Amino acid sequence: MSQEARWYVVHTYSGYENKVKINIEQMVTNRGMEDLIQEVKVPTEEKVEIKNGKKKVKEVKLFPGYVMIKMIITDESWYIVRNTRGVTGFVGPSSKPIPLTDAEVRSMGVEQAPVDIGIKVGDSVKVISGPFESFIGSVEHVNLEKETFKVLISMFGRETPVELEFSQVEPL
Repeated sequence: MSQEARWYVVHTYSGYENKVKINIEQMVTNRGMEDLIQEVKVPTEEKVEIKNGKKKVKEVKLFPGYVMIKMIITDESWYIVRNTRGVTGFVGPSSKPIPLTDAEVRSMGVEQAPVDIGIKVGDSVKVISGPFESFIGSVEHVNLEKETFKVLISMFGRETPVELEFSQVEPL
């Protein structure tokens, strides 16, 4: 059975997200199931609060009451997750686990899914929006993290490097 691990959402009692994460990770380690249950996440973000004139950075859960699990569903892996203290069930119809789509995984910030841009270093591109619209240049660098290109555009007889977002260019 060579299924690919997918992300699933598990509903937990509110406030139990981190306990559930720790308990599942311990059971996976104890039973040697790292190949079936690969990652457990409680997505959080940092919020800056200002109290009494003091800056305070606080980590808040993006989805209170939910834990994201990257796993391959088998009877055993389903049973372990389902019977973890604090878990009320998988998210899906009649608690049948439904994996998240790649777009959902990306938009929820669970994982940086690989973005296929179809443009690589050396390719010629046309700028389709922004101040350099309709200019043509060649890609010098691709930054997948920031989703930007460094493009050399010919302006006033010289090559000028310009940073552009993925959405601002199209391949020629």
